[in-house]
Amino acid sequence: MSAIDLFTQYPLHLDPSSKAITHPSPSSQQLDSELQTLNALHRNLLSLDPPNIPPAPLPINPKRSAQITKLRDTANTAYRKNNHAEAVKLYTLTIDMALSRPGWEPVALAREELAGLYANRAQAYMGLSAWCEGLVDARCSVECKGLGNVKGWWRVGKCLGEMGRWEEAKGVVEKGLDIEGREGEGGKELLGLLEDIEEGLKRTS
Repeated sequence: MSAIDLFTQYPLHLDPSSKAITHPSPSSQQLDSELQTLNALHRNLLSLDPPNIPPAPLPINPKRSAQITKLRDTANTAYRKNNHAEAVKLYTLTIDMALSRPGWEPVALAREELAGLYANRAQAYMGLSAWCEGLVDARCSVECKGLGNVKGWWRVGKCLGEMGRWEEAKGVVEKGLDIEGREGEGGKELLGLLEDIEEGLKRTS
């Protein structure tokens, strides 16, 4: 039996005036930490202007979306001008802004947004021959969005290849082909990269 199968009931106490939840007897550090976090959240909500509750779970802040789009476009312009270092800086600011979306906004929106931004910053790092940093971002991109993200898969494979990690590169590109398919322009790009990777394997074998 694993720990997840067990249920422990604790005699929690709710303070009638502060509404803080406590455990009257010594308990685990994990429980104490979770109660502290819960009580801190409650105090933060009380400090908000009435009605002291988070907004509904779906609304999207159009102002934030517009700011993210504008900053991303500025980063794209810097990249097209081959100013890769500036592009990395601007993409980083854009990613930070996208990550600041509150938890009640749709997760699918954030993942889609971040998949593109991480892929773009990966390409900017690749323009600087910063293969390790590009690899990290490209992997973040495909973790955010595995399907419909040929550029992300391609950049993971390309960075691994440039680092001489041919076996890993081959495995990643083959996985990308399994997910994206071999038809269409995206499939052709991955197949072309796979040929280059197999040539690299031959040279090192």
